Amino acid sequence: MKVSNNSVSVLFMLFSVLFCVCLITANVLGTKQISIGWVNITGGLLVFPVSYIINDCVCEVWGYKKARLLIWLGFLMNFIFVSFGALADAIPGAPYWDNEAGFHAVFGLAPRIALASFLAFLVGSFINAYVMSRMKVSSGGKHFALRAVMSTVYGETADSIIFFPLALGGVVPLAELPKLIISQIVLKTVYEIVVLPITMRVVGKTKQIEGVDTYDRDINYGVFKIGNI
Repeated sequence: MKVSNNSVSVLFMLFSVLFCVCLITANVLGTKQISIGWVNITGGLLVFPVSYIINDCVCEVWGYKKARLLIWLGFLMNFIFVSFGALADAIPGAPYWDNEAGFHAVFGLAPRIALASFLAFLVGSFINAYVMSRMKVSSGGKHFALRAVMSTVYGETADSIIFFPLALGGVVPLAELPKLIISQIVLKTVYEIVVLPITMRVVGKTKQIEGVDTYDRDINYGVFKIGNI
């Protein structure tokens, strides 16, 4: 297979669009609390892990450089969505409009939670991509399933450890934070494992279509090297 170049394909663009949609959708769905048995989660858990799966696919096929571009693109699109949502929420509603409370519940994201979400996403996503990239090189491209699961464990662990204390510290009892962190890591990792057969098929088909299977040897892993793709 040929090595990647400094262009982006239509298929990569489609992955990018889906990635951004998943992040924005997770923000909206995250305003609903769901109980599954004894576990309480947000609706965002239904779609947010998909972003890590896409991250894995992009990093596996096109390499860390393209994954870095994807992560910053997702961050920017999510930031724009949250910013315009906050702006619309801050503008007084029309006199005849009576859904202010419902709109605020969806788009009135507290600055503290928004900051925690953005920071957790960036750190978790970059750790996920880095682990995926390094494990691929060290394994010679073997054991994709193990690499996908382990990168998710590392990424989701960092994400949860950052998000919950920053967003909910002082709001929920301190003893509850470890439970929330562990449950999120476990559930998102299980999600990854359940859909792994689909992920492997998508990766295999993408490599076949693109004719690309990138190994990140001698690259700069700096997170701000956005122009280097």
